[in-house]
Amino acid sequence: MEDFDQYYLGRDEPNKSCLLALRSIILRQDDHISETRKYGMPCFCYRQKMFCYLWADKKTEEPYILFVEGNYLDHPQLEAGNRARMKVFRLDPAKDLPLETIEMLLNEALDLYRNGVIKM
Repeated sequence: MEDFDQYYLGRDEPNKSCLLALRSIILRQDDHISETRKYGMPCFCYRQKMFCYLWADKKTEEPYILFVEGNYLDHPQLEAGNRARMKVFRLDPAKDLPLETIEMLLNEALDLYRNGVIKM
């Protein structure tokens, strides 16, 4: 099994702690979530289907959650940018994580797969 910790531990604080916390939050949402790496980023799959990534903005270095099927999600803090399918949820690593919002968005994204909106 690939050493996923290496990606997280190689980050500077406060991003390291923020990303590790996000990883834990994502993994505990459902027993069918697994972690892999795609395009050098931590990628989380629901029953082998990619549903979100963790990454940091190249300019600001602030972490974000990228939702693969973000175009199905409607939340004022989600940004599509120039992406047709995906949306990002940016986080300030120096502040407390908005846990309720993160868990709500993760579960809305997971429900797309659980309820068959996104074919498995």
